Amino acid sequence: MAVYTKEIDNERLGEPAIVIAADTVIVSHLGQIIEKPSSYKDHVDMLKGLRDDESPHRCYTAITVMAPLASGRHPGYAMESHVEETLVKFDKMVTDELIESYVKTNEGRDKAGGYAIQGLGAILVEKIEGSYDNVVGLPLRGLLKCIEGVVLNQSDEMGTMDDLEEEEDSNVKDTSNGIMSVLN
Repeated sequence: MAVYTKEIDNERLGEPAIVIAADTVIVSHLGQIIEKPSSYKDHVDMLKGLRDDESPHRCYTAITVMAPLASGRHPGYAMESHVEETLVKFDKMVTDELIESYVKTNEGRDKAGGYAIQGLGAILVEKIEGSYDNVVGLPLRGLLKCIEGVVLNQSDEMGTMDDLEEEEDSNVKDTSNGIMSVLN
């Protein structure tokens, strides 16, 4: 909501057509949230822990898409959200030396879980179950569903063409009845 509020009040850029916010977290099989690494040692230990874990870890990305409503009807915006889950299993054959070499690249330093599957971090992963895009950090199918929901919400607010035609027909009938009353 803070991102939407900031963007809706952006005087330089004007009102946005749509605001997309997303964040990804990694969760161990024990339910522990694995943050971004805080140091070199933390990074190495984090990746070794993911490798040594018997069970896959879970990657969750939450997406929210918002758009202002033209009518201003309460609450003033259309909003759709989606959470995607993907299971990721690290390769047990990855050596400590490979993990240390990967950490030295700094690629995963600012990533939840300490790795980037779309880059060199792919070498750490044995398999995934679910959306690859989710592990990258933006599940595209979920995002498109949210955008579609917001757009359809806008369309519902404005009415469909059938609704507009029915309204137009009823206005014509009302007008003709009014004219008939005057003539009689």
